[in-house]
Amino acid sequence: MLRPMERDTLATLPNAISLSRLFLAALFPAVHDHDVRLLILAAVGLTDFLDGWLARRRHQFSRMGALIDPFADRIFILVAICTLLLEGDVTTVQYFVFILRDIATAAAFVVAKSVASLRSATFKARFSGKLATVLQLVALPAIVIDARATAWAVSVVGAAAVVSIADYSIALWRARERA
Repeated sequence: MLRPMERDTLATLPNAISLSRLFLAALFPAVHDHDVRLLILAAVGLTDFLDGWLARRRHQFSRMGALIDPFADRIFILVAICTLLLEGDVTTVQYFVFILRDIATAAAFVVAKSVASLRSATFKARFSGKLATVLQLVALPAIVIDARATAWAVSVVGAAAVVSIADYSIALWRARERA
């Protein structure tokens, strides 16, 4: 019998909570009421905290959960910021600044898997990445609440993205040196 920490199953409460963000992502563009969108954003923030807390409390860590959680975050954030772009609440430049870290992370993953000396490197969550995600989740309601907050909210997210990209780049470079 496998210990709970070693299970690699989708059927855990923390994973179900993470997956709920995909439903919330589908709901966000369908809802046009300002207050309901804020409730969706609050639910996303709550589920992002709750899934990790429950996984730690119940010792339900899995490779599947480690993939689902950031995937659900990325999908929700991408859908929400795309919705705001299409509705004219953010400019195209602000949109790309907002998802800069996500683009860089995807590019780094492709590069790491393409370059022989980097193939053994593993991608693990780092504080800078978690902070960038939290700032994205704080910026979204700020933009929904008051369009005047968009410029500073996107600037903060962009600054966090640059720090996160540098942090992950250094970590990847160090992993290459150990290989």
